[in-house]
Amino acid sequence: MDLLEAGGELAARGELSTPQEELLGTPDLKSWLSRGAESIEVARRIGELLKESSKAIYPREDVRFLPPIPNPEKIICIGLNYRDHAEEQNLSLPQNPLIFAKFPSSLIGCDDEIELPAISQKVDPEAELCVVMLKRGKELSPERAREAIAGYTIGNDVSARDLQFSDKQWVRGKSCDTFAPCGPFLVTEDEIGDPHQLNIELSVNGKVQQSSNTQHLIFDCYTLVSYISQSITLKTGDLIFTGTPAGVGVFRKPPVFLKKGDVVEVSIEKIGTLRNPVG
Repeated sequence: MDLLEAGGELAARGELSTPQEELLGTPDLKSWLSRGAESIEVARRIGELLKESSKAIYPREDVRFLPPIPNPEKIICIGLNYRDHAEEQNLSLPQNPLIFAKFPSSLIGCDDEIELPAISQKVDPEAELCVVMLKRGKELSPERAREAIAGYTIGNDVSARDLQFSDKQWVRGKSCDTFAPCGPFLVTEDEIGDPHQLNIELSVNGKVQQSSNTQHLIFDCYTLVSYISQSITLKTGDLIFTGTPAGVGVFRKPPVFLKKGDVVEVSIEKIGTLRNPVG
């Protein structure tokens, strides 16, 4: 559904208030979410009222999915946040979340192509649940952190392992162009239920490489938002990649890395599947 187009139908029928109609002038989902909880309620109302009768509902094959948030100010990532991922590396569980960043320029949408950089020979995908922030937050408690979340989407923390390990830090190897596939949907918590009870899976060319459940997160989503906000002001549309489970290619025996022509799919229960070919 084209949310703005559908909202225009309701406005023409006189079924939106003036403040609700003002949302229809926003250029993207990040701007829409800047109105806080009201923006989610208006989106829900539009969906409920129009159902399947709207001209703003399009077949999947006619739609190109951009990242749900095409212009986040920040992409914050968490390393070593699944117990099984720590175990496959023979590492102790971290005492606090390990934070790094991906540059927003690495962001692409569902069905967009992951480009293998000539400088790297060891590119590896990672399935991740992503938090999307609803509103600005600083020094949030875990309870307030939950209220500051707009919803959840799927991320793929593509990583150039040779760059990552040679640098002794992660930003360059994680931030190559196209290394942050994200989408295709943003799903609110009322539709997901508990975000810490979701099956998560990554496959390459149909072969499952990662399979786990978000219940195995070391630090849950609310704890992560609270922890990050103690030192970094979170803003509407910021993305948090919450970490990846065991099975990443670099730690498989033998190691498995992406090559041109591969197709990577990340699926998370109740959210959908993020698919990206490799070029």
